[in-house]
Amino acid sequence: MRTICGADCNKCPFGENCRGCEATCGKPFGGRCIAAEYIKIGGKEKYDEFKKILLGEVNTLLASNYIPPAESLNELPGSFVNLAYPLPSGEAVKLLDDTKVYLGTQIEFADMGVCYGVVADTAFILVCSYSVDGSEPELIAYKRR
Repeated sequence: MRTICGADCNKCPFGENCRGCEATCGKPFGGRCIAAEYIKIGGKEKYDEFKKILLGEVNTLLASNYIPPAESLNELPGSFVNLAYPLPSGEAVKLLDDTKVYLGTQIEFADMGVCYGVVADTAFILVCSYSVDGSEPELIAYKRR
């Protein structure tokens, strides 16, 4: 498979569900891909610049919630990071689109049994916590950009 962003599709654990971004005009899972959109408009250099700026915003939000900084942001399919967050009513809601590709990262504290997750795109930054097995998600912050 050929990509727009230069990712090595042979190493991707989501490859069996992906049709490839070049073949789908930048929509490998059917929805928007933040990397493909940026690269098609401004090139890889502008995308890398955007990721650097976004990482700074993410780390500011993490620091305001007493969470250590993230080192990088990676492209992640929505279906992988779209957790169902419990509401006070007992209902659980998903806030993301399974078909989109977002930027995100995980900050893991395995010895404490907790992870912090970050998911972002051009419109928002979401910070959550969950147990190391992915259960018990809790929304910590959601900020519009």
